[in-house]
Amino acid sequence: MQATMVDDAPALVGEVLTLDSFDRLAGTLSGHSFVKLVVDRPTGEIHFINHAVHQFHGYYIAEHILGITRQQLEAQVDAYNHAFYADPDRRLYLGLLARHRHAEGGEFLSLETVEVDTMSTDMLRYLYRFVRTRVDPAVPLLFKPATHRQEQQLAEIPETEMPRIAAHEIFSAAPYVPLQSGTAEGRLRAFPDEAAYRRADPPLEWYDIVAMERVPDDIPRLSGIVNAGHTTPLSHTNVLAAGWGVPNAIQLAALEQIDADGLDGAWVRYEVDPAAPGIRLSRISRPAAVGAPPAWTTTRVTVEPPESQATPIADLADLRAGDAYRYGTKAANLGELRHVLAHGSDRLLGWYQVPRALRPHLLDYARRLLGVADGADPYDAARDLLGETTVPRGIALPFALQREFLESSAEVQQEIGKLKTALELGATDLEARCDRLRDLVRATRVPDTIRRSIDSALVTHLRGVARFVVRSSSNAEDLAGFSAAGIYESITDVTTMDAVVDAVREVWVSLLSARSVRLRHQAGISLDDAYMGVVIQEQAAATMGGVLVTTNPLAPGDFRDVFLNVSTASVQSVVGGVGAPMQYLFNTVEGGGRTVSLGDATRDLADADRRRMERLAVIGRLLQAHFCADYTFSAPVDIEWVADADRIAVVQLRPYAC
Repeated sequence: MQATMVDDAPALVGEVLTLDSFDRLAGTLSGHSFVKLVVDRPTGEIHFINHAVHQFHGYYIAEHILGITRQQLEAQVDAYNHAFYADPDRRLYLGLLARHRHAEGGEFLSLETVEVDTMSTDMLRYLYRFVRTRVDPAVPLLFKPATHRQEQQLAEIPETEMPRIAAHEIFSAAPYVPLQSGTAEGRLRAFPDEAAYRRADPPLEWYDIVAMERVPDDIPRLSGIVNAGHTTPLSHTNVLAAGWGVPNAIQLAALEQIDADGLDGAWVRYEVDPAAPGIRLSRISRPAAVGAPPAWTTTRVTVEPPESQATPIADLADLRAGDAYRYGTKAANLGELRHVLAHGSDRLLGWYQVPRALRPHLLDYARRLLGVADGADPYDAARDLLGETTVPRGIALPFALQREFLESSAEVQQEIGKLKTALELGATDLEARCDRLRDLVRATRVPDTIRRSIDSALVTHLRGVARFVVRSSSNAEDLAGFSAAGIYESITDVTTMDAVVDAVREVWVSLLSARSVRLRHQAGISLDDAYMGVVIQEQAAATMGGVLVTTNPLAPGDFRDVFLNVSTASVQSVVGGVGAPMQYLFNTVEGGGRTVSLGDATRDLADADRRRMERLAVIGRLLQAHFCADYTFSAPVDIEWVADADRIAVVQLRPYAC
């Protein structure tokens, strides 16, 4: 039967949904068009909701099925959420249809529930059968499990009865993934491969918008990024783009389209909008602003005055967050984290204790996640959960040691003075000057006094350790407006005293790379104010590692989910953009999770490992509350971790720019 559709009608009710009606009703998210639906079991009717009129299931249900106001719904939101998503004998089944195209051609629709829905296997089967008879029979309908739990439920149903497709299969073929919304005007530079990017002529400028298969980790500051292949939002490149606030997206076949439109080298307006079907690139005249300093240079990044005199080497366990001005942000945060794991924090449950999404607090959800009885205090259970993690033992070298080393060579001091002058005068040979200075520093002998103090500290605090990680810990990173993700060195698998000293020197040298010097100078951080501390830690045993952020970078309005990347190789393969990690979302309110992408893996993590990652996501939420500077506890954190069969080790924690 051909359905008729009035464009401003709230829904199409009791009719078969044709593709024409789908298009009239649909909204768009990340390049996919979708239609929300409600099945009313007692009446046997299906409601296909008009997204232009109602963007949420709940408001449509309130006004057109239950006959109540939005305000009445919001006043009892928990009760209605239970009725919609958790009641085993519920009246209404809620779902979503999305329209897709197979890579080999042809279209299909996917059907999924809301991720927090707890439908039984029989309820899922009923929903699929009901919807299948009420959409265009010529279009294949595949069920898309919204959670790992639903994947397990579908295993009980023959695929011939209920055809399906995994979320990660759709994501891996998604032609458009907005990573950072926004608009920029600049010169478009398209590169077919990394070799062409390295040969860029003219050199890249701040007003350039770079398009390539996967933008390298060592990009200078840019006005926009287009990835023509899939990547993780948590790579150093994409974290930098988020910190800069520049538009950034994955757009498959972008290079071919740029070539066809003759846009390489052209001045364009670049737009990334999650509600659009893809990126927009439109030719413009050269902006007048290009001749003036960029707007972001007027906002200078503030660095706390560093202490670089007579500071001792410290055990990480003795540091707190306030020691960043002497040992660097990374060391201070790791010391603070060790203190929290050992002694707890009255801020741990802060994220769950403030109003969110029409609720006075989320403590009842925290109790259920932590296995605590209704009304009981969940603090002890939160402390117990934190006990599943550790921070490897370590020592922190202060800024004073770096200063002592650099001042031990008059020649190094002269070259640093020349570099400062070159920066003030805007010299164009920054790369050569920094390379010359770094070579000189590498050739400078570390004084015996420094070698002995490092050796003594290792003997005192880390005797018996076979392998070390030597990490950067600067005061010029993890700042508001300046993340510095990936611009400083960390070195693994260090075993001997000579190798430790060499690694420490290499970390100090990374403060003087042309890229780090340029990025800091652009942010208004002078060479005089930038210092490098060093963390030397026991290298944790690991069978996998990764990064999590306590937000959903693919949907910033999603307050529930934590985004987590996993690699069975190393953390560096995730943040450095080497290969493609597995990507997950875990719900830290109602619980559960889903696989976003398998990356380069051939199969998903085992159920036991996914459950560990789900617990790690909740740990991340607890730590977010402790490390948040304000009392909304809303600012997300970025956590790098490694794990073996027994423990999860946190190796870095910092603010996440979003």
